[in-house]
Amino acid sequence: MTWDPDSYLVFEAERTRPARELLARIAVQHPRCVADLGCGPGNSTALLAARWPDAELWGIDSSPEMLATARASKVAARWLQADLTQWSAQTGYDVLFANATLQWIGDHEQLLPRLMQGLAQGGSLAVQMPRNFDEPSHTLIRSVARAKAWARSFEGIGATTPVGSPEKYFAILEPYAAAIDLWETTYVQALEGEEAVYRWMSGTGLRPFVQALREPERTEFLDEYRAALATSYPRRASGVTLFPFRRLFMVAKAR
Repeated sequence: MTWDPDSYLVFEAERTRPARELLARIAVQHPRCVADLGCGPGNSTALLAARWPDAELWGIDSSPEMLATARASKVAARWLQADLTQWSAQTGYDVLFANATLQWIGDHEQLLPRLMQGLAQGGSLAVQMPRNFDEPSHTLIRSVARAKAWARSFEGIGATTPVGSPEKYFAILEPYAAAIDLWETTYVQALEGEEAVYRWMSGTGLRPFVQALREPERTEFLDEYRAALATSYPRRASGVTLFPFRRLFMVAKAR
């Protein structure tokens, strides 16, 4: 899957807010080495650089498009293109930070312990993931995807819910952590402009479906999805569209 940094950053303030709130709960004061896993265009990496200006900072992402934008941001970090399903820490990191990243990667039962083992003693793994996959923004993609002959193009895409319950993650992290902080927040986002939820989804969850299709099926699929969204997320007279969005947060301190 390819990424479009401009599309992703249309709602930069709303996408960065959870990263700020996750960062605020990390107790590490003077980390030596920090990595932003799935750094995207560098908006979350900038927060890490501002908090820990003396740390060796890495931004890691699989997307060359995202990394090009991150490099252009002039954030004081080293940038590395890597697939997090294969990447492992070569040295003990004091902070591993993953904002809206790990939901794209399966097998969290194996992934999270591997990340915890990449931490220095007392270091922190900080993770934020969307947990709104049963909301209309996502269920409508799947229902439209199943509706016509194009369904054959979506085999293996969006078939499972990638983020589990807080209790699941506590059980995964408990054997490796000295302390675990878990919480959920639902942001009732007031998005401005026409087709706001469609524009939001175009930067994230809709992308693998769009890229699986060719024209004219792609346009037909998107038209049906947009029409369904307009019913589920009506634009208010003020011009605002309310888009509730639940997110799961965790900060685990290594033993």
